[in-house]
Amino acid sequence: MSKLLITETVLRDSHQSLAATRMTTNEMLPILEKLDQVGYHSLEAWGGATFDACLRFLDEDPWQRLRTIREHVKNTKLQMLFRGQNILGYRHYSDDVVSYFVQKSIANGIDIIRIFDALNDPRNLETAIQAAIREGGHVQACISYTTSPVHDNASFAAYAKTLADMGAHSICIKDMAGLLKPYEAYELVRALKESVNLPIQLHTHYTAGLASMTVLKAVEAGVDIVDTAISPFAMGTSQPPTEAIVAALQGTENDTGLDLEKLEEVSDFFTTIRERYLASGLIDPKVLKVNVNALLYQVPGGMLSNLISQLKAAGQSDRLPEVLAEVPNVRRDAGYPPLVTPTSQIVGTQAVYNVLMGQRYKTVTKEFRGMVRGEYGKCPAPIDPDFRRMIIGDAEPIDCRPADLIAPEMDKLREAVAPWSEQEEDLLSYALFEQVAVKFFEKRKAKKYGLDPNGDPNSGVHSV
Repeated sequence: MSKLLITETVLRDSHQSLAATRMTTNEMLPILEKLDQVGYHSLEAWGGATFDACLRFLDEDPWQRLRTIREHVKNTKLQMLFRGQNILGYRHYSDDVVSYFVQKSIANGIDIIRIFDALNDPRNLETAIQAAIREGGHVQACISYTTSPVHDNASFAAYAKTLADMGAHSICIKDMAGLLKPYEAYELVRALKESVNLPIQLHTHYTAGLASMTVLKAVEAGVDIVDTAISPFAMGTSQPPTEAIVAALQGTENDTGLDLEKLEEVSDFFTTIRERYLASGLIDPKVLKVNVNALLYQVPGGMLSNLISQLKAAGQSDRLPEVLAEVPNVRRDAGYPPLVTPTSQIVGTQAVYNVLMGQRYKTVTKEFRGMVRGEYGKCPAPIDPDFRRMIIGDAEPIDCRPADLIAPEMDKLREAVAPWSEQEEDLLSYALFEQVAVKFFEKRKAKKYGLDPNGDPNSGVHSV
């Protein structure tokens, strides 16, 4: 047993979970150097939905955000979340785009790339892992944690061994829905430790109210690193609070060595931001509550918000219980995919259609059809051939690595982005979020020439 290492999530996942990823770079700036002095193992500062939110809502260049954070964080590793062949977008991209994105992420300041696939299909991680190793980055490969008849500790341990053989430097248990219970965490960490000789990190969410207990049992089992969030942006659909975990382990053989007084300075800073977000409605009090139903339906916080908004738009908000009950059925039919971006949205939307149409699969979304066909990779359990035929019709199932069917895209992208490009990274912003990126590029150009009537968009709190 040795000192437990802490990854702080306040610059990425905690405000993504509680405040729709709306924290601006200017809001982060005053605290960056203090965060760097705390002694964290790493700061999760980029990736996930931050890239999309910067372009779409904050009028910020996500690449400049990364460079700015790196400029002020000299001693602590910077970490990002990367969706394998999806990168930070919502479809599979060609290998040349994936490799270039990894290269530019590391060149702009990322040390650790946490790479996951929603289906736990290792083929979807190959290109990103190889690129990160080539660029000298730390590859943290993920197990997307879920429960089902086909998922158990033996299967997760076997998957960890596969990831280690692919070149991973560490393994992350990515419990995106907060489903991992304390004693199950103990057994899972033990199983992974027996399977691979790599550091194990635990990422979980407080959604069901179990996270702090789960972390403690994982520590007892020998987990090496855990994700926490500074308390003003902890709990609810976020991570367990940093200070509480640090205090709980003080004086033990797993003492983190972090100073609670330094953490108090960080907490005071983010308390002010939290109060502003609550006052503006940017943090909805609903996301701060414990929701034990997450254990029944396996619905992550972000997915729940999507379901509620879809039903509200249809004037059918009272049918949420029916939709939640349908989610496990759709998931079973689709081969028990873990529910994380993009599979959570795909399964959730199909469940909404099944309920609202009054007949299961009367209307099938393009994305659900694609997942059943194999466009996103191999689902954990075999899909019934008759069900697959009903969903995809005469289309041929895809059994190969999906990216093998995608032609190189870099040359076309370079040509398409040329009218707006001011830096090499603009090509990648355009690749992931074409129309959103173009709007950002046009606003950037207008500001550059003094044509923007709204001034600096990063000067205050942004509402949803």
